[in-house]
Amino acid sequence: MGIAATQVKELRERTGLGMMECKNALVESDGDIDEAIALLRKRVGVKVQKKAGRTAAEGIVATHVGDDHKLAAMVEINCETDFVAKEEGFLDFAATVAKTIVEHEPNDIDALLALPLKDGKADTIGQTCEYLVAKLGEKISVRRFTRYKASNGHLDTYVHAGSRIGVLMEMEGGDNTLAHDMAMQVAATRPEYISADDVPSDIANKERDILIEQAKDSGKPPEIVEKMVAGRLNKYLSELTLLGKPFVKDPDTIVEKLLKSAGARIERFCRYEVGEGLEEKAA
Repeated sequence: MGIAATQVKELRERTGLGMMECKNALVESDGDIDEAIALLRKRVGVKVQKKAGRTAAEGIVATHVGDDHKLAAMVEINCETDFVAKEEGFLDFAATVAKTIVEHEPNDIDALLALPLKDGKADTIGQTCEYLVAKLGEKISVRRFTRYKASNGHLDTYVHAGSRIGVLMEMEGGDNTLAHDMAMQVAATRPEYISADDVPSDIANKERDILIEQAKDSGKPPEIVEKMVAGRLNKYLSELTLLGKPFVKDPDTIVEKLLKSAGARIERFCRYEVGEGLEEKAA
């Protein structure tokens, strides 16, 4: 039977695959688009399996903030090369996934992959990811995501360094500009905790023991040594925290003082950097 150009166009739009691949699938399925998609998924699945063992440590971090700044999400999607990370279809996929997380509140990656990529469409995020593997020729995976819902405060995000670093920020008080600045602060300075009170006691105690050993050979009186250790420990803890760092837009101002002057408080933050924790295979 003859296959209409409109059928091929629809199948290409739904799968992102090549024209001849879509046309051949339609011919084999006698023009049934759903059956053609099933055929393509079987073929794509073989390609996905062949690429499954590869390391995908490139990619992007995508974010989406609801109009009222009460809902926001961040997702890391990986691929194998920086070239694919800049491809338009890959970027559109990541942006849509971030928006879907905000709108549908999935509990985990499996639940996210089972959601439709777009409302009213049959293809799921997982299926679309498989189509991208076939189209772009690389392993592609949705690695992790975080979703915040603000009760009293508001949310903002910041994406930096070619979408390789992303931050999700919840802040109470202040305004959206300050929340955005704080997200940028986290991206640039990589704090591990909000305040010194959040640093686990075992980390603080271990550092204190190290500082005490270092100070033993100073020859100073015990009370002076105690003050030295306390001062150095406070400096160490400040370097681990968001509140203790100089503000990137005005290094003479400490973040804690900036927030107090604005009547704002950081509730939580999350920072993603593409590929962190993943080991690239040697070439």
